[in-house]
Amino acid sequence: MSPALTLALYQPDIAQNAGAMLRSCACLGVAAAIVEPAGFPTGDRHFRRAGMDYLDAVSLTRHASWTAFEAWRAQAGRRLVLLTTRGETDLWDFAFAPGDVIMVGRESAGAPEAVQRAASARVVIPIRAGLRSLNVAAAAAMALGEAVRQARGWTG
Repeated sequence: MSPALTLALYQPDIAQNAGAMLRSCACLGVAAAIVEPAGFPTGDRHFRRAGMDYLDAVSLTRHASWTAFEAWRAQAGRRLVLLTTRGETDLWDFAFAPGDVIMVGRESAGAPEAVQRAASARVVIPIRAGLRSLNVAAAAAMALGEAVRQARGWTG
């Protein structure tokens, strides 16, 4: 079994995107975490429909706050890799490692400064000039795909 990766959703505010990201986690064998508060109830029909029956197949941890998430991450000794439009390292040049937590920010506001500062690495997906960003679920899928591809070479 490949070393654990986790996709963390920082205060997601669009149920359909969160459901799609959790479905990707289930299919790729990646754990997931939600840093509350989310902008929707997890029983939301859009969230359930986007995740379909895959939500039961993902290992999902909920953290009541950013502080609670950071305490968990520090105790677990896991590196935080933030996917952000303000990243310094191109996704295609970044070396993921076993245990990495890949975090995406809120659809409406990204990740706040406290999250930006806490990240061990800030990774960007290069896109065409003049365009702002990819949909968060699409960006997460791209980053997860690259991390899982790299994980094939990990030994352990």
